Amino acid sequence: MTDSAGELAIEATGVVKSFGTVRALRGVDLTVPAGMLVALLGPNGAGKTTLVRILATLLRQDSGTVRVLGCDAAAHPYAVRSGIGLTGQYAGLDEALPGHHNLMLIGRLGGLGRQEARRRAADLAERFGLAPAIGRLVRTYSGGMRRRLDLAASLMNRPALLILDEPTTGLDPGSRVELWAALRELRAGGTTMLLTTQYLEEADRFTDAVHVLDHGLVIAAGTAAQLKARAGTQVVDVLLDRQDAAVAAVLLGARVAPADLHVDEASRRLTIRAREGIGTLLTAAQLLRAAGIGVADIALRQPSLDEAFLALTAGPAR
Repeated sequence: MTDSAGELAIEATGVVKSFGTVRALRGVDLTVPAGMLVALLGPNGAGKTTLVRILATLLRQDSGTVRVLGCDAAAHPYAVRSGIGLTGQYAGLDEALPGHHNLMLIGRLGGLGRQEARRRAADLAERFGLAPAIGRLVRTYSGGMRRRLDLAASLMNRPALLILDEPTTGLDPGSRVELWAALRELRAGGTTMLLTTQYLEEADRFTDAVHVLDHGLVIAAGTAAQLKARAGTQVVDVLLDRQDAAVAAVLLGARVAPADLHVDEASRRLTIRAREGIGTLLTAAQLLRAAGIGVADIALRQPSLDEAFLALTAGPAR
């Protein structure tokens, strides 16, 4: 088993998994170099959690090969489990136990001695800002505290690979910031991470590479910047002064394809896919001015990862 620089922490090839007549994965190829933070994105039902469960040896693929930290996940699941940490969509904690007992339990199950587990639990509690509450029952923790404790538990046995399945789902903005501060520290320390998330700005800001999964296949891979470039067009943002955005949308809709125009009436903001670049901006500005519709701001920009994601998956998450 290895995680040295330049080698692959995850190497999946042609992975297929079906549940009855539903084919969740249809030949997935995925590589995660050691020491990198890689995001796996996709619409609901794309197969992300199924792939994560296969990588974590909780499921076995129907066909294809999966190597995790140099081991065949199907042939040697226990060897894989000894080298990975998993933080699922829901905190896997015993709410009837204090925080430090949860950490000790995971450490002991992973083979740590009692004294080593106690020291490791204390170190992680301090590292994740949980030391003042570590003796309290987990049922008294906030959502953010539970998430940090769950992450600490997944690190008790110093895994070479950390798999994070939507770790910030349901957290308030402050708790998300706290959790990402902890993840950035792990990344700086060289921990390899595979992340699934519904918050694409997290993938944009923090990851080294992004893989987009749709209908059970990886349809795009690269850095966030490369995927945004693949969207192929820039975006025009229009912020109206006071007018009804629906009126402006009808006006612009005569010149812009419906799929290229997004309207947020509450904020009076229109987003236009700029197939003609600056030409789209000038056309929009001229139309609005001729109609006497006031514009507070108008700008041409590169697409966000959210917009690139929607372009790659051909519409809103299915």
